[in-house]
Amino acid sequence: MGLNLAVIFGFFIVSASIFFAILLFGKFIRPSNPQTVKNSTYECGEKPTGLAWFNFNNRFYIIALIFVIFDVEVALLLPVIVVYRKMVNSGMGLLAFSEIFFFMGVLFVALIYFWAKGDLNWDKVVRKIKLSQKEVV
Repeated sequence: MGLNLAVIFGFFIVSASIFFAILLFGKFIRPSNPQTVKNSTYECGEKPTGLAWFNFNNRFYIIALIFVIFDVEVALLLPVIVVYRKMVNSGMGLLAFSEIFFFMGVLFVALIYFWAKGDLNWDKVVRKIKLSQKEVV
């Protein structure tokens, strides 16, 4: 047991030393020529303007997550669709159809929920509530 741990520890030491040796070798052979243009932020070939800190519409992330959900749906539904004909020929067509129908139904309910909640709109409408004389957002 102790010999096995020593071998594992030896492999760890050798791999870590090779890793750091490669990094050190790269530091010595690469050119060091810092310039203002090289140190600036590169963004699609355009010169950066303004500050890096700005308000970003986080609705993009919600829409991206919804896209990922429905993209995974296609990936999970594809194997069932591929073997659907075999299942119909073997007498399990109703089972395959009910699996597909149930899966699509759950995702359709999720789509309706996202739609009703307003998460598919890029600009979400904020309702104002009137309290006495002040309007609160």
